Amino acid sequence: MTSTAQPSTPTIAIIGGGPAGLMAAEVLSQAGVRVDLYDGMPSVGRKFLLAGVGGMNITHSEDFPAFLSRYGERAPNIAPLLRAFGADDLCKWIHGLGIDTFVGSSGRVFPTDMKAAPLLRAWLKRLREAGVVIHTRHRWLGWNPDGSLRIAAPEGEKALRPNATLLALGGGSWSRLGSDGAWMLPLEQRGVALAPLQPSNCGFDVQAWSELMVSKFAGVPLKNIAIGLNDDVPRLGECVITATGIEGSLIYALSAPIRDAIDQHGSATIHLDLLPGRPVDKIQQALNKPRGSRSMAKHLHSQLGLDGVKAALLRELTPAECFAAPAHLAQAIKALPLTLVKPRPLDEAISSAGGVKFEALDERLMLKQVPGVFCAGEMLDWEAPTGGYLLTACFASGRAAGLGMLEFLRNSQ
Repeated sequence: MTSTAQPSTPTIAIIGGGPAGLMAAEVLSQAGVRVDLYDGMPSVGRKFLLAGVGGMNITHSEDFPAFLSRYGERAPNIAPLLRAFGADDLCKWIHGLGIDTFVGSSGRVFPTDMKAAPLLRAWLKRLREAGVVIHTRHRWLGWNPDGSLRIAAPEGEKALRPNATLLALGGGSWSRLGSDGAWMLPLEQRGVALAPLQPSNCGFDVQAWSELMVSKFAGVPLKNIAIGLNDDVPRLGECVITATGIEGSLIYALSAPIRDAIDQHGSATIHLDLLPGRPVDKIQQALNKPRGSRSMAKHLHSQLGLDGVKAALLRELTPAECFAAPAHLAQAIKALPLTLVKPRPLDEAISSAGGVKFEALDERLMLKQVPGVFCAGEMLDWEAPTGGYLLTACFASGRAAGLGMLEFLRNSQ
């Protein structure tokens, strides 16, 4: 093992090359601090690039109170980060890289070309010009007994002694892109308070679909529906039937309360409104119309436009006798119960909940148990739905950690 002595010029080790780590590197390098960034993968920003495959949704344009509410019970912890560097600040920063943005019809903000790669290229160019040294295929293994960082490198294990360290290692989803949650054990061994990693923005399994649902409708989107959980106002959107259950944007938006209900009760029942634009009394009136010799399937299609996957779900989840009672069938169309029994595995999730508790950090995002070590990004214990909220908080926390590290360096001199 080689050992790198601590030089007289302060140095920073950033572990993790996602948005949080890169943003901290920018803050520090612009202040004239020497920054070495280490990432276990062959290149940095891999999950960031994947997020941009379907269109790089970088942030959201809604007003601050609504934006902040997306972070649920951790909103009070995220609030100061977003007040210092929120959606507008992030857009200005992107524009400074020469990338224009636009606001979509849903309020989501995208780069004009909808791609993540040009943004990342421009950003890495600026970081390298500022002196940031990026070491790929360098994986953090924890700490040596003397407190130095253990880094597995292609040429062998290294021991590093930076003046301060930022851990920005992502959550526990998409391990093939580097976010595998392996950092939990070294932090636990140092006495850092952690919340278990759980899938977030994920799909869920039902007990079992019928063979027809799997063979004919797995992968088929459910469009123009609403989903409600408990007594909350149903949310409009769309999702997708899978071979084991259901996934998609509307489910992702509800994944935290669905997951919590399953943890608490063993299952969670959501209610699907198959015709959110039509009140129940109008649906019942349509169903009451004589259908003559037509089948119920044709009656549902002609009177309500219900067919395909929606009609199949209605058949799947509604007792047969309900189809002979228009009032009951109308209620089922407006609130079709679907019981979910477990989330899909963590490695399939878009993001993860859990990680380093905010109570383990000071206001600079430094670990109370390990002075000089900071944490940022998705490895912190917070979650948010897709829609730019995840990325915005990662950028904001990286910036906050970078500023915190600067303060730590000043106070250490």
